[in-house]
Amino acid sequence: MTLALHLPMRKQRTLLVRYALPSLAFFTLASLAYAADTSVIARVGDKDITVAEIEPYLSKVDSSDREKLLKNPEALNQIVRKLIAQQLIYKEAVASGWDKQPEVIEQLAQLKQGAIAETYLQSVAKVPDNYPSAADVEATFEARKANLILPRQLLISQIFIPRPADAAEVEKASVRVDALAKSVKQANADFNAIAVKVNDDPQGGRGGEIGWLAESDIQPEIRGKLSGLPKNGITEVIKQNDGWYILKVFDIKESRPATLDEVRDQITQLLRNERARLNREAYLAKIQQQNPISINELDLSKLLTTGQN
Repeated sequence: MTLALHLPMRKQRTLLVRYALPSLAFFTLASLAYAADTSVIARVGDKDITVAEIEPYLSKVDSSDREKLLKNPEALNQIVRKLIAQQLIYKEAVASGWDKQPEVIEQLAQLKQGAIAETYLQSVAKVPDNYPSAADVEATFEARKANLILPRQLLISQIFIPRPADAAEVEKASVRVDALAKSVKQANADFNAIAVKVNDDPQGGRGGEIGWLAESDIQPEIRGKLSGLPKNGITEVIKQNDGWYILKVFDIKESRPATLDEVRDQITQLLRNERARLNREAYLAKIQQQNPISINELDLSKLLTTGQN
């Protein structure tokens, strides 16, 4: 099995890093009740949205995705907006009596049954806190180290010019971008100093610095613009829907074998996940052995054609 390695990243615009927003399908107001942090992070009308209402959802996100999300303010902003929208829809649906519809009641019953069964299964498959041992981690590293390769990484800074909402201003902005592209490529140009002056995003205060990114994590269309650039290389202007980007590669770390210390946490989580999966499969096998299941295949197939004629 190949172990995927994810290195910590600083804040960045969503332009660069591929990130799929997790599903909110099973996240409702009911799941918010137990959290305690009342710090207000948003307001909708006269209702405050607190950290307590967001953290229970984030706690369910995979650790690597959670790290990316917490370090990517724009992606986190999108998550919060979707969550708030879902709450507003839920409130309106309940006010209209939609939750009393027979098909909704049936779906809720199925979701409840599935949630109870799944959470119970997770509890019986739970891995002891002291697993794996240091020896287990080291043995796994030795057995798999040929596949434990750190990806090529780029230290990137950016200049970002947002696309004006007024169409009449777009041409002016485009001219400004072209002038900037020429100025940053001059021999003595200080890219980060220029970025501080012109950037309209969170990186501006740090000279446009995004930080180290695994090349494989960068969106393909952007990765193509960076491909082949040497250290201190600067891209041409990259035009996107939200504006124009100019990127500079300040440093490069070539792909290389990982050390044990660099992948210890990932190996530990991998082994815990594997053990949880084995515990889960063993429990399911035991349940089916204790309760033999016999299925009428002929009648079962009829279920798929019911209502089609």
